[in-house]
Amino acid sequence: MKYLVDIAGERMEVALEGDGVSLGGTPVAAHLADLDGTPVRLVTIGGAQHRVVAVRGAMRGQYALWIDGWRFDVEALDERARAIRDLTAAHRVKAGPAPVVAPMPGLIVRVQVQVGDTVAAGQGVVVMEAMKMENELRTSAAGVVKSVHAVPGHAVEKGTVLVELE
Repeated sequence: MKYLVDIAGERMEVALEGDGVSLGGTPVAAHLADLDGTPVRLVTIGGAQHRVVAVRGAMRGQYALWIDGWRFDVEALDERARAIRDLTAAHRVKAGPAPVVAPMPGLIVRVQVQVGDTVAAGQGVVVMEAMKMENELRTSAAGVVKSVHAVPGHAVEKGTVLVELE
């Protein structure tokens, strides 16, 4: 099965072939193992081992991945679904920067921006503790902070809007 994976503005081809994995057509030694009783999975690629937590996003194929404590927004779709998504996205009108939302229930640790601040794409704006890990939530696009709803020390539910941009 072949997947097209978008991460950090880059598209990669990942193919699962029997017991093997190839990345961009190059075979890669990889292994996935669950850590019993936790949402953490151990991913071994070559000789390097990584701790990964994956949380499904709002749309099919979208995931928030925490890899060794770093958060990545990823979209992984098979070839057919990717082609359909690309065709429909060509007709979609972009409404501006997406708000930063809580990807899972957690506790707000720090808010790193104020109303009126100019932020760059990928800039960290809120630090949230979830599943015993601190996660820096980042913007998906550049913009100006319109409102801040996150308050340090407050618990939030999945999907709560934390920072709005314009």
